[in-house]
Amino acid sequence: MSPVERTVAVLAFPGMSVFETGIVSEVFGLPRPELNVDWYRLTVCTERPGSVPVVGGAALHTPYGLDALAEAGTVVLPGVPDVTADPSPELVTALRRAHRRGARLMSICSGAFALAGAGLLDGRRVTTHWRYADLLARRHPAVTVDPDVLYLDDGDILTSAGSAAGLDLCVHVVRRDFGAAIANAVARRLVIPPNRDGGQAQFIEAPVSVDPDDDRIAGSMAWAMAHLSQPVTVAALARRAHMSPRTYLRHFSRATGTSPIRWLIDQRVRASLALLETTDAGVEEIATAVGFDSPVTYRHHFGRAMRTSPSAYRRAFRTGGA
Repeated sequence: MSPVERTVAVLAFPGMSVFETGIVSEVFGLPRPELNVDWYRLTVCTERPGSVPVVGGAALHTPYGLDALAEAGTVVLPGVPDVTADPSPELVTALRRAHRRGARLMSICSGAFALAGAGLLDGRRVTTHWRYADLLARRHPAVTVDPDVLYLDDGDILTSAGSAAGLDLCVHVVRRDFGAAIANAVARRLVIPPNRDGGQAQFIEAPVSVDPDDDRIAGSMAWAMAHLSQPVTVAALARRAHMSPRTYLRHFSRATGTSPIRWLIDQRVRASLALLETTDAGVEEIATAVGFDSPVTYRHHFGRAMRTSPSAYRRAFRTGGA
């Protein structure tokens, strides 16, 4: 990555919660010398440099304005003050300028409204918080809004769902830039999974469940992760959880928003990424190591999950850059 590509600018706005900005700061702003890579350089910007009032009666002060935002390699919009209002002409100009330069634009939660208001999402598939998905689609009919996913990567424009999904997106960007090993290291420091299963559909107006069976589901998942190279069946997982297969399927779906087999396939694909990036093992060997019964099956599921082939992924990420 060039020095410009490593620059990240996040927009602060009056009345914002600092959580989303904190996500960006935590992933891109903290120095990480232990990773032995040229890390990002973060700048917090605002439309009018100076003091920005935030939730809780505090204020954030920054000397950086929209010029710095427009010159960054990655621009992050953590939200908008009002989802029913248009972004200011000055912000629209800065976003379009950044896009013309080839900057990567990212939104967290309602930040997609600013990108859409700048005309940068027309013809694209994007996401936002499920509460705002219908409104975004109505206000910007040229945009295809997917309310079910945690984030979407459309190359130069990336969008994510509600606030915490911004963490998923930021770690995904680290994976794009530096590969799976570095992304996994960052995720471990954040104490989050490198990838979360399921989409935000599992969170839509769902009651919080306090179920002791969830611990048994989690235990069976941990066991499966430790035995990925071996045959793992629903019956075996159910036995680990001391449930019947039918009961296990019901509880697993409620806890994760997906099925055990779909989850297991995803874990095996993800476990193969580090092997593709850091070893010379062949596809057949990697398929066996992560539990697929054949290279054909591995390539099929890898293509569905990653939208590329194992060989193409290896070429793209072996040197640490997409």
